Amino acid sequence: ITMDLDNRLYRISRLTPVSGFIGDYCISPKADKLYYTMRGSDGKFDLMKTDLRKKETTRLLADVKGGFEMDAKGENLYVISGSGMKVITLGEGTPTVKPIEFEADYTRVPSAERAYIFDHVISQVRDKFYDVNLHGVDWDMYGREYRKFLPYISNNRDFALLLSELLGELNASHTGARSFPAGATSAHVNGQLGAFFDERYDGDGLKVAEVLKRGPLATAAANVKPGDIITAIDGMPILKDADYYPMLEGKTGKKTRLSVKHADGKTSEIIVRPISLGVQNGLLYQRFVEHNRHVVDSISGGKVAYVHVQGMDSYSFRTIYDQLLGLQRNCEAVIVDTRYNGGGWLHNDIAILLSGREYVRFSPRGNYIGSEPFSQWNKPSVMLVNESNYSDAHGTPYVYKTLGLGKLIGAPVPGTMTAVWWETQVDPTLMFGIPQVTSLDMNGKPLENQQLNPDIEVYNKPLEMLEGVDTQLIEATRELLRQISAK
Repeated sequence: ITMDLDNRLYRISRLTPVSGFIGDYCISPKADKLYYTMRGSDGKFDLMKTDLRKKETTRLLADVKGGFEMDAKGENLYVISGSGMKVITLGEGTPTVKPIEFEADYTRVPSAERAYIFDHVISQVRDKFYDVNLHGVDWDMYGREYRKFLPYISNNRDFALLLSELLGELNASHTGARSFPAGATSAHVNGQLGAFFDERYDGDGLKVAEVLKRGPLATAAANVKPGDIITAIDGMPILKDADYYPMLEGKTGKKTRLSVKHADGKTSEIIVRPISLGVQNGLLYQRFVEHNRHVVDSISGGKVAYVHVQGMDSYSFRTIYDQLLGLQRNCEAVIVDTRYNGGGWLHNDIAILLSGREYVRFSPRGNYIGSEPFSQWNKPSVMLVNESNYSDAHGTPYVYKTLGLGKLIGAPVPGTMTAVWWETQVDPTLMFGIPQVTSLDMNGKPLENQQLNPDIEVYNKPLEMLEGVDTQLIEATRELLRQISAK
């Protein structure tokens, strides 16, 4: 066979008929069929087959987890996942699936396993830590000293703490060990009602101080308002000074009856479905963003936009892109809040979004309708930062300041712009981090441990925060108003 490589770029052809998240794939030995798993709308992966000659795609099986390999004849797919191994026999009809049964006995000595992992951590850090000089630390000496504690460790939680103390000697971000023991089942997880309760209330029941928007108590059917008192859960009275959480154990997503005494003296019985803690935290985050946007809007009279970057990831970018260039496009300036952001990898995307420079305006019959660049923000901005910015949430404001896109406002940010490898151990309930790739400024100095100072330094006082006063946010709004008025 003679391959025409010179023209290969002109023979690119799409193999799958629709876009989607692909799990794994392989091509049959004759290169006439493509097998792949693709995530469906239900979040599960389906096994698909595309006949590359006929351009026909068929859904073969639902809920196929894991990666797979095809045998030499193209007759079987061997699938391996966290739940085991199985073989999928292919044919003209519906494939058949059979589990591959096996037994693999072994003798496990947890103390010996921990000793191995300890030595492995020492070796991996020595070979892969981003600084070959290990920040000047005598790593072998620390390894010998901390190893003395191993005989007294009897569980992975303590072991993870020991490894974290050892790794902490490096004085670097993205280190430490974590233990992930088996968690509680859904039957033992407490449901959440999506409300704040009055801590000063001294009677029986739960007196509602605030109902979270979009929570289980915020529906028209529930009709729960601040000042109402929840007196019982599924008929069990809530007594003064008693813990009510056991009453919500295992109730997440399940119909739960609440007895409510309303502020006007009337009583009612309502049915709600408590939410998980994760869902409630999401509602609390939305509350945080909405509150901040209201503060900025009130002070600026609608002139200043506000967006919060929750994480340095694709979802967060799509969110701020939508909010900034959609709902708030006509504002004259924007506050980009990166506080409490744990990082990811988004610095360049945000820099591009905020670095637009207006170069043309569109005006049919004398009426202005827009400018270019349309897909970038081309007006003034400031970026809010604080002590909680981490990893790429240090890198992003560094890029913002280095490129001169605007002022940083808030508290100094610790230098943590380093890429990490979180390595799962032979015991999969243990993981530890090795910062492998550092970022250097244009003078060749690592951003790791290089504090980033804001242009306008402002600290939020704890007592003011308790009252809902965000001094950093207020100062950012006033700074942009000064910039707008100076134009």
